[in-house]
Order: sequence, then C-alpha cells, then structure tokens
Amino acid sequence: MAASTAPSERSGGTSRRRFLIGTSSIAGLSLLGLPGRAAAAAGPIGNGAHVPVLIIGTGYGGSVAALRLAQAGVPVHMVEMGMAWDTPGPDGKIFANTRTPDYRSYWLRTRTKQPIVNFLGFPLDKDVPRYTGILDAEDFGEILVYQGRGVGGGSLVNGGMAVTPKRARFSSVLPSVNAAEMYDVYYPRANAELGVNEIDVSWFDSTPAYQYSRVGRKHAQRSNFDFLYVPNVYDFDYMEQEAAGTVPKSALAAEILYGNNHGKKSLQQTYLARAKATGLVTISALHRVTSVSPASGGGYTVVIEQLDTTGGVTATKTVTADRVFFAAGSVGTSKLLVRMRATGKLPNLSGEVGKGWGDNGNVMCGRANHLWDPTGALQSSIPTAGIDNWDDGGAFAEVAPIPTGIETWASFYLSITDTPHRAEFTWNAAAGRVELNWQASWKQVSIDRAKSIFDKINRKEGTIYRTDLFGIYKIWGDHLTYHPLGGAVLGKATDNYGRLHGYPGLYAIDGSLIPGNTTVNPFVTITALAERNIEKIIATDL
Repeated sequence: MAASTAPSERSGGTSRRRFLIGTSSIAGLSLLGLPGRAAAAAGPIGNGAHVPVLIIGTGYGGSVAALRLAQAGVPVHMVEMGMAWDTPGPDGKIFANTRTPDYRSYWLRTRTKQPIVNFLGFPLDKDVPRYTGILDAEDFGEILVYQGRGVGGGSLVNGGMAVTPKRARFSSVLPSVNAAEMYDVYYPRANAELGVNEIDVSWFDSTPAYQYSRVGRKHAQRSNFDFLYVPNVYDFDYMEQEAAGTVPKSALAAEILYGNNHGKKSLQQTYLARAKATGLVTISALHRVTSVSPASGGGYTVVIEQLDTTGGVTATKTVTADRVFFAAGSVGTSKLLVRMRATGKLPNLSGEVGKGWGDNGNVMCGRANHLWDPTGALQSSIPTAGIDNWDDGGAFAEVAPIPTGIETWASFYLSITDTPHRAEFTWNAAAGRVELNWQASWKQVSIDRAKSIFDKINRKEGTIYRTDLFGIYKIWGDHLTYHPLGGAVLGKATDNYGRLHGYPGLYAIDGSLIPGNTTVNPFVTITALAERNIEKIIATDL
C-alpha cells in the first residue's frame, strides 16, 4: 500500500506539532543571532543518539536533501561509508594520480581494477595496500560497477560531464514526472548549484590538451554524426590557467579516476559546502549502515558500524532517527533495502524493491587512428564532447581521454546506449549477501548500438578498433558500468516523490529511483529529481 502524501500526526515518529515547534525555535534563535539548540553536534554520531533526519550517503541525492532540509531548519546527520578526503597524503596531495594509483585509489582492494586493463600488450593493474580508497570496483559476477567512496560520493570520481537529457527523450527516462517542471525549474536549479559551465570553443580549438577531442570531432562530422559540446562541473577558467602554467595542474596532469586535487567542483565544493555552512548538517565518515527498522517509540532504529582505514569495524552504534533518507547510490540503497526486506527488518517494503536496475547502457571502445591523426601526448582528463546518434542508432558516445602522457594515435569512447535489459537485486540467504542477476550477454545490445557510430566512422576513415585495451584481442569494454541506476524505482518501489511504500518517514532520493537509463550521463538528472522530490517532501511531510 502506498504511503500517504499527506502529513500525519505521527509520521515516522515525529509529531507534526513537535516538529513545527522545533523548527520555529531554531529560526527564532537564528534571527536573534544565537545558536539554535537543535543545531547539529560536531564529530561522528554517538551510540544512542537521536536525530530528526538521518541521510545514508553523501552523493548527489543525499547532498541535495541535506541542504534543503537544513535551509528549512531541520538538523541533519549524514552517514558516509567512505572517507572525508580532506587530509593530504605523504605527497602533499589529497588524491592520487590516475597514472600512479596507490593506497588511496581503491576501496579495500589489494590490486587495482582499472577500466583499461591492458595497453600495447602490457597489463596495467598493480598491487596496492588494502585501504578505504576512493574508487570502489564492486564485482557482481557478470558486471563490474564503479562507485565513488567518500564524502561527495560519485562526484569525486566521475568525469564531470553535466548533461541534461534532451527534452523529447525525458518521458522515456521518468514517465511519471512532469517534464515542464523539470526543465523550467529543477534542471536549471541543479545546474546552477552544481556550478556547471561550458568550455570556450575557441580555446578548445587551439589547446593541445583537446587535440584528441578535435580528432573525434573531425571523424564524427565526416560521418555525418552530430557532435556536441558538453557542459561540465570542472572549472574551465581554471583549466586555462593550468595550460598557462599559473596554477597547479589537475585536469592537465591526468587526475580524474581517483579524484581531482584542483579545478573540479565536486559536491564538497557545492551542495555539501553550503549544507555544512548552515550549521545544521553533520557528517560521519567511515560509518556504514547495516540495519534500519521501526523503533518501538516511533521513528527508526539504525545500526551503524564505524570503520578504520583497513575496513575493520571499530565500533557498532545504534541510533534512532525520525526520518531516514536512503542516498547510498543505486547499488548501496538497493542492497540495503533488499536485505532489510528479506531479513524481516522492513518486511512491508514493496515487492518492486530491487527491480529495474540498469547500467545506463555503458560500453567502451577504442579506435586505432592513422599516423596523420595523432591524438596528442597531453590530454585533458575532463571530457567535453560527445557524438549523438540516439535517434537513429540508440547511442550517445562521449569522446574520452587516454591520459597516458604519450602519443597513442587512439580515439577512446564511453557510450551510453538504449538497452531494454533490467536486472534485479535479490537476497541469497545461504550466502548472507545481496546478489544481482545481470547477464553479460545483455551487453550485446549496447555493443550493437555503439557500432552504429563506430563501424560507420571506421569505414569512412579506413581505421580499425583497438584490441589491446580490455584484454587480449578484445574490442569492447562490456564488463562494467560507471552509471548504475535503479533498484528502488520511482512510482513503483516508492510513490512519485521517493517515499518508500509501507513505511512513512523512509525515502529513497538517489539514482536508485531512475529505472536503468537516462540517455546521457546521469548525475544532473539525479540532482534535479532530488531537488523536485525534497521540495515536495518538505512542503507536505514536514
């Protein structure tokens, strides 16, 4: 049964009257220049604590919710499994370089799991110390899912391509959502808050750092494909200063996969910075939620493990929250909800929980260019352009860098494709884990869609696919996704604003709400949808 959209006298354990009194007191004290009594406490959450709102995860959806709730006067505590990433390492830098992965690079792995595993016949992966690093390569048997680990979630490790889907395609992405509201209000709001900007095309045309992308443009246009310049959250003014040698280099120093030390406006610099500035938002890093269940006195009991940097559990805490927002990303939210339903913690969750998961049609490939088409030894790690063949072939391909520091004569692409396949998370009681039934054979649809672009370009240019990037004589990087979506689909596992059916005061507010595909890079859509949903939740539930 769907949760009611109307506020109840005791929804999630907090009476409406008590909540309004509390927020009025905070607002009144603020106007007097005094600290509010309910302001978030400093430091990690303590055992036995009670919070009005607990947000599980600090990625796009969770960060939006934290900021807007805090602006409405609601104290918020965020729980993040990864590190805070605010302390430099021995090299004086917070993040490791893509070319030289180290202990900071991977989440609890002893060997790297890079998307390009071979180059010119040489394996690229290397041993690293086990550490709570920034990039999680989570293996579900037939698909590898890359996720950001740390305060800021996926914003720490993505390429920053801030793409709003074409409006004509939006109904295929979120059919129950009013497109006019999204394009008139929530997409503009999300883009403004995220700091989205565009590259100066005249600089793009002249800088050596985008020679690789200009080669991609030439080949796309010669085959009559639409070539699009794509906005980004990397500060292009900063990048131009990098090229001039007046600021420390980041995008021009191959930083991307394991974080950017400069230039990139991750959530740490945007939503989360504004949220923390309210004084009502606290974040507990290296804290992993293992259980959520109804509390006897109302609200929800949440069990949390505190971790050390080897992944060891140093403390187990039990706290209560009046409301809980699941914002652990598509995989994290789905796994937690499926486990809670199967183990009897939240048995009334919808049967739709765990379903509708997709890979955004991700598939990668490389092309070997002629010697007269060098792509450049210096390559900006920030992609700024894509090839659009969605209407005719069901594929959008970003022209991606291979920032090796040497000339490769290679063009590299990450494609987003129109694929119908959706997987489901289920609980394996015997193994005590959540599993995903994704089938590797499903990627053939994505390969066929991507071939609608690259077979044509190869025929026109007289070029061939690279076979040395993803294994021995393997053309397609069809084993992974950077864009996990779904598992708690809007309007199915939840109502049309992310309220989880069966449990007032529980919400999903991340990529788990989107059923498997956004037709482009997804984080702007995740952010805009979270803006829409939290506005409604604050107005009606609180």
